Amino acid sequence: MPDKTLDARGLTCPLPILKAKKAMGEIPVGAILEVLATDPGAEEDFKAFSRTTGHELVSQSEAGGVLTVRLRRTR
Repeated sequence: MPDKTLDARGLTCPLPILKAKKAMGEIPVGAILEVLATDPGAEEDFKAFSRTTGHELVSQSEAGGVLTVRLRRTR
């Protein structure tokens, strides 16, 4: 169960990542942020976001054109 959900559906790059970055700063270390996105590039964008920030990419799944990404704040 996520600690916070960010609805980024309908937003295009770079907005889902920018909003996720802001939201990560609003949750405690160890908490899970769930992001819902429809941008076609979001899957790769969140993989890169995880690599560059060090936050753990817990899961990614897609259903009905909506990508659900779960990230754990590590620092």
